[in-house]
Amino acid sequence: MSDGLCLKNLRLALQGRVLFEVNFSVRPGEVQTVMGPSGVGKSTLLAAILGTLGPEFQVTGQIMLNGRDVTHMPPQARRIGLMFQDHLLFPHMSVAQNLAFGLPADAKTRKQVIQEALESIDLKGFEARDPATLSGGQRARVALMRTLLAAPDALLLDEPFSRLDDALKAQMRRLVFSRAQAAKLPILLVTHDPADAEAAGGAVLTLKAR
Repeated sequence: MSDGLCLKNLRLALQGRVLFEVNFSVRPGEVQTVMGPSGVGKSTLLAAILGTLGPEFQVTGQIMLNGRDVTHMPPQARRIGLMFQDHLLFPHMSVAQNLAFGLPADAKTRKQVIQEALESIDLKGFEARDPATLSGGQRARVALMRTLLAAPDALLLDEPFSRLDDALKAQMRRLVFSRAQAAKLPILLVTHDPADAEAAGGAVLTLKAR
């Protein structure tokens, strides 16, 4: 498979102890869910794909993204977006400035792009707002849009809905999956919640402790 995210015999070890080995592919617009108990290595898998693992880990195998071997590339060269449970926005920046941070340096008509992005997530007129004044659901929407405006080639989701209440979880699941699928991104979801996996559809891989 040339398009999408492909992990080929990807083996992760910590100080010589093998944690797991995985083989799977995620096509553009599809979701692969990874589940398993705490401590089994789900977030470690995401860090390996992002390229942010510490030197105490050993990685063998290949991470392919749209035909590129990114296994040993620095994180900034991989073009992979990440959303996690804290939905962190830069507190010293306005909503518009947070979104502008995700735009490629050569993006045209930045103001118009930001206005259209906010309108598309029902936050029209929020450009000047301080992130501290936003609700949890509003912060999550801005964080998602900032990630998508950076035009990643794949999207990793690390428990992105776990701190939202049930009503917001359902809303954010629909928004995240529909937006990422419309952008034809391969999506890798790490979660403890079976309801997340059900909403995502697609294949589910359960990591088990060795």
